[in-house]
Amino acid sequence: MILPALLLGTAVLVLTGMPSPSRLAALSARAPLVVDVRIPALAGVVVLAVVLGPVGAAVAVGLGAVGVRVWRRRQRAQAVELQRGSAVEALTVLASELRAGRQSADALEGAASVALGSLAEVLRSASASQRFGADASTALLAAADTTATPEVLRGLAACWQVCSSTGSSLAVAVDQLGESLRAEREQRRAVEAELAGPRASAALLACLPALGMALAAGLGARPLHVLLHTPAGIACLLVGVGLDLLGLWWTGRLVERAC
Repeated sequence: MILPALLLGTAVLVLTGMPSPSRLAALSARAPLVVDVRIPALAGVVVLAVVLGPVGAAVAVGLGAVGVRVWRRRQRAQAVELQRGSAVEALTVLASELRAGRQSADALEGAASVALGSLAEVLRSASASQRFGADASTALLAAADTTATPEVLRGLAACWQVCSSTGSSLAVAVDQLGESLRAEREQRRAVEAELAGPRASAALLACLPALGMALAAGLGARPLHVLLHTPAGIACLLVGVGLDLLGLWWTGRLVERAC
């Protein structure tokens, strides 16, 4: 009875990004005191299989895997937002440095000092290209897709190319690019604020079945026994969880389209 839950738990852990044995060995060699949190999670599957049975453990592991993926997605979204914010600051610094009369390579280096992640690396690479006589716009375009803000680098490269060919002020063009990016960011924040209510409502509706089971248990019923140990209950549990997750997925899609 426990074996199906263990197999499912192992498969879910692998699908959610559990490191390979060679990767774990490399991590242990560099930092022996660091323990991967997914190893205790596998032990948790064993406990769930003993306490809830294979069906309950399978459902719990599946919901946990969904939760991990949602958490990772939010972490990535936050990282992208931070990099976009640093892009606005980098463009502001770049325009200020150019307006102060500094060389373009030095201005790019100054912008890279306030940027984050891969954006800073690309700006430093463009600065090095400009310093050694190459075209900075080529370096910006070549590495644009490696960052979370490719549209910013493509816009900066376009400004660089146009101003180099026409002799117009690069500082003015960078200022305008920064203003457009800042306005887009403010609009995105306004949309996120408007969507906070629907997101909270969807999360509340998703939790209502659990609250209903807690209420039934408080009244003396045995909802977990019915759901985990009877054929009809197991079918209801699987269908209910599936519909709940489908509703959350559909709500997420609607929110993404609104953004």
